[in-house]
Amino acid sequence: MKKSSKIVLSIVIIIMALFVGAGGMYILMTEYPANTASVSDTKKNVTINDTGISESVNKIYDAVVIVSGYVGEKQATSGSGFVYKTADNKAFILTNNHVINGCNKVKVTFSNNKTYDVEIVGGESYADIAVLKIDKKNITTVASIGKSEDSKLGDTVFTVGAPLDNSYSGTVTRGIISGKDRMVAVSLSSNSSSSGDYIMKVIQTDAAINSGNSGGPLANVNGEVIGITNMKLVSSGVEGMGFAIPIEDAINYASQIEKNGKIARPALGITMSNVSDTIFNFSEENIDGVKVAEVAKNSSAEQAGIQAGDIIIEIDNDKVTSSATLRYYLYKHNVGDKIKVKVKRGNDTKTFNVKLQASE
Repeated sequence: MKKSSKIVLSIVIIIMALFVGAGGMYILMTEYPANTASVSDTKKNVTINDTGISESVNKIYDAVVIVSGYVGEKQATSGSGFVYKTADNKAFILTNNHVINGCNKVKVTFSNNKTYDVEIVGGESYADIAVLKIDKKNITTVASIGKSEDSKLGDTVFTVGAPLDNSYSGTVTRGIISGKDRMVAVSLSSNSSSSGDYIMKVIQTDAAINSGNSGGPLANVNGEVIGITNMKLVSSGVEGMGFAIPIEDAINYASQIEKNGKIARPALGITMSNVSDTIFNFSEENIDGVKVAEVAKNSSAEQAGIQAGDIIIEIDNDKVTSSATLRYYLYKHNVGDKIKVKVKRGNDTKTFNVKLQASE
């Protein structure tokens, strides 16, 4: 066979092989289709619009006041507050009790720079809430009240107040809700123990809160008050930790103050000290609780059988570790309620049913 014929034959064979291979592959794919996986690439689109909160600020701005407390004719304290309700021809202002505590006269200054004398309806140290009253004709705006319980971590909040002094009145600071239901020990005086006098449930925020902001509103992006700015955690190396009393608690306390001029607190009728602050014998040194120093005559504690020397370790199954925690659990109750108090007496543990009387 000639060389050229061999070349042609080889080319024909290669072409035929390609056709046969392609045909075989088609048959295999038709008869035995490959398994395929359907992958859904779902992406969540999030649109964030930040146009500022100026409208929300304007909604509440004129309801905020500077609160100035006087002893005699000399100004002794300064803080913030806000108009939270009206009734008949009167308007009511909320602030912190420590802003007006010990003062015989209080004045408030509105955003229009008009200053008025106000009536002190009442206040209470443990709640740190005070109520002031003014003629309705002197106010221009009433703050809208929201719900702190509806707020979420990361929600935008802002404050309006007078940090430091009146020179900075009307200052707006913005942040987020950093924590909810924080339990913070509060000392009512510089002589209080390290564990504090009382425990408050508060909202934590990183919005700047300074001296003078106390008593002002913490508001959500709708311009609704969800808390009352109360205190700032001041410590070396700590920044951006401010606290506010939830508005639900504040309004509840304010309603009692409006009605009675004070908050009716239940009492056990004892004087006490923290176990951790006192010296005990070796068998008692690891006990957490509150030692009863004295029991008042005819008090709730005496009538129930609690004695001096007892160590209170529980109230209604809640562990008592200090006088601050004892007050917190005790003040959840009303006068006339019955509670169970567990004590350590020597080597014995006893539980008493106590009917709560009013504190004097």
